[in-house]
Amino acid sequence: MNLPNYFLADLPPEAVLTGTMIEETCQALKRNRETYMVQRTTASLIRLLSGTAENWLEADYPFRKYALEQGPKETGFSAATLAAGLDGFFRELTGENLQALLVQDIGHLQRLDSPVASTAEQKLQRAALASGPEFLVHITAGRIPNPTFMSIVLGVLTRSAQFVKCSSGATFLPRLFAHSLYAADPKLGACLEVASWRGGSAHLETALFKEADCVTATGSDETLAAIRRQVPARTRFLAYGHRVSFAYITQEALSGFSPKKIVAAAAADVVAWDQVGCLSPHVIYVENGGAISPELFAEQLAGELGRREQAEPRGELPAESAAVIASKRAFYEIRAAHSPETRHWCSENSTAWTVIYEADPMFQLSCLNRFIYVKGVGNLTEALQSADSVRGSVSTVGLAATEEKSTELVTQLGHWGVTRVCPLGRMQSPPLTWRHDGRPSLGDLVTWTDWEQ
Repeated sequence: MNLPNYFLADLPPEAVLTGTMIEETCQALKRNRETYMVQRTTASLIRLLSGTAENWLEADYPFRKYALEQGPKETGFSAATLAAGLDGFFRELTGENLQALLVQDIGHLQRLDSPVASTAEQKLQRAALASGPEFLVHITAGRIPNPTFMSIVLGVLTRSAQFVKCSSGATFLPRLFAHSLYAADPKLGACLEVASWRGGSAHLETALFKEADCVTATGSDETLAAIRRQVPARTRFLAYGHRVSFAYITQEALSGFSPKKIVAAAAADVVAWDQVGCLSPHVIYVENGGAISPELFAEQLAGELGRREQAEPRGELPAESAAVIASKRAFYEIRAAHSPETRHWCSENSTAWTVIYEADPMFQLSCLNRFIYVKGVGNLTEALQSADSVRGSVSTVGLAATEEKSTELVTQLGHWGVTRVCPLGRMQSPPLTWRHDGRPSLGDLVTWTDWEQ
């Protein structure tokens, strides 16, 4: 597939971007928005987005085929991992789910079209209009494309001109998604830009932020602080910092259900996107006293990861990342040889997967890339005390528990600061209506006009 040069990301690697080029691009996007986007109805945009998602789920769709053919080389993920991750996102991008997102975040399907009133507002003789930013800038991070896809979707719903600045070397899939939107509707595609440059290019970022009404950014706390200093005071800034996640399995779940299903669900969370996202587990806490012990659970998880490697292999790693895993493995091999409270299992002749069991429940950051800790605990309170070092930075907890106990556990997790709890096996597959970092993803972008009648 030869992609036309619709976006800055389509330019050859040797092309040099300038501040003037960025400024002119931003102004063109604003003009195109005024001409092609402002009068669109929400219903028409939902049809466009859901129709594009349906195309991405078709095996012979050119953009999907190209993503799976070239993606392993461009992204570092295997074709099987890419297919599973893309399917997970585009299956969620349905008309029904988009409508649910609108109602959840802004209270009415037509709120972005004109002033409307919910049933409760009608009784108060009030109505409201929600308006998206004229020009929306997204600063993305990491290799997983789904958060960037979602940012673009939100910008389309709010009828915003959009500029997506991807991290260096991570434009491949966002660029393909942008091209698929352009193919479906060239006029809408003309309101979207995708580009990439190395962070710290002040002349480019100054030109970009000067034009923006709203900037969303994802990255480390240090990166976000640096971006915040560059964004003008008048511009809304929505920051999504570094987060970690873990899983929790109760003894009743292991005793009452098939342990094999729970092991398979845990393996799915480790394998998804090679465990590199903020929603991937670093640690799996397993309650003592179940039908199988935490140590035996770790052993069975190792076996399942070995089987998954055959069907959905991990992508190739840079030498430095593989060296980190090898060093960690060597450390735990020595520890396991001298302590019955530590065991380890790993793939032979590769760094494809690693399971470390420790009796010590202290939370540890994994080096990811399918490197997982399993730790035994007496109860959730002990697990949360052990994870105190990351309190306030936990995004998702994958939970395996009985229905009777789940409400109590979710309440405890919520009060502790966790913003999302999901069934084990779905950690890297949030619903379209997920409130990112506990905030309304669409609602954060809009401003409101209240009409008191």
